[in-house]
Amino acid sequence: QVQLVESGGGLVQAGGSLRLSCAASGLTGSRYAMAWFRQPPGKEREFVATINWNGDRPYYADSVKGRFTLSRDNAKNTVYLQMNSLTPEDTAVYYCAADPDGRTVVAGSPSYWGQGTQVTVSS
Repeated sequence: QVQLVESGGGLVQAGGSLRLSCAASGLTGSRYAMAWFRQPPGKEREFVATINWNGDRPYYADSVKGRFTLSRDNAKNTVYLQMNSLTPEDTAVYYCAADPDGRTVVAGSPSYWGQGTQVTVSS
């Protein structure tokens, strides 16, 4: 059974930083792309960033490019989203996701989702 467990969310002031973690278990037999999505209050869920199995090709939404950094440690089955220069517009529930096909991830339909972690940025 696949489980994705997010952690690291919380309340931070504008301009601050947070690091989200996603610990994966049960992902066997394939090399999975990992990703983060977010759902701001009252809005649709949106893509944030994804990273391939090798970790050498992260891809970011324009809204976070240059501020967020996605990395992974396959030995620990964990991905990390370092978020810097946060603004109130980054307030959302952040979801970790995984799929064997990176294209499916970018298309917004990964096979596996975590439960989400709340990030709130105050002005």
